[in-house]
Amino acid sequence: MKHGARNDIPAEVVAIKRGSVMAQVEAKLVGTDYRITSVMTLDSLDELDLKDGDTVHVIAKAVNVLLVKP
Repeated sequence: MKHGARNDIPAEVVAIKRGSVMAQVEAKLVGTDYRITSVMTLDSLDELDLKDGDTVHVIAKAVNVLLVKP
């Protein structure tokens, strides 16, 4: 997937909290102890088929944090 963001960091999903409409996904940056959290709709979570242990890319642009499954 092409994107214009400069920050593209590999990470591993370590926790997912599902709400009634939204989900909170916590990812650990590869090679560090740093974690970052992204909030997305349940539809997006299901479309990405994210689960604990999945490899993702953390793409940070301005105040938005996007997770992309390779």
